[in-house]
Amino acid sequence: MIAFGSDHVGLELKNKIMVYLGSKGIAYRDFGCYNDIRTDYPEYGYAVAQSVSRGECELGILFCGTGVGISLAANKVIGIRAVVCSEPYTARLSRQHNNTNILAIGSRVVGLDLAKMIVDSWLDAKFEGGRHQVRIDMIEKIEKNCPLS
Repeated sequence: MIAFGSDHVGLELKNKIMVYLGSKGIAYRDFGCYNDIRTDYPEYGYAVAQSVSRGECELGILFCGTGVGISLAANKVIGIRAVVCSEPYTARLSRQHNNTNILAIGSRVVGLDLAKMIVDSWLDAKFEGGRHQVRIDMIEKIEKNCPLS
């Protein structure tokens, strides 16, 4: 299951991507927001990140104006590797090399068709492990404030 979240700026694109993935039979859970009344993105970045961190949802997709703010909030949760993507290549490589578990998209940066391509590339990619796992292990040490060597 995929966790979704957005602030008021990302709401419209979030809703369209949920419909798109739903039409492909992909299950999701919407953590808000649910209307266009001004809201604060950290609330939704945190809710989605907590759900992914706890294993309630496998992955998360977030939306705000640029994708940056909401991804920063999500990345404060231990175990989260959120990436902001504005094109499919980075989305794919972020999963293959960095095992990202949350994708953030800026609704003021990316249109619907491009957002669909980004989401598809990200969901279709698989973590390659190997030398990349060593780096993920290092990131996990940093999360625990442990020395890297």
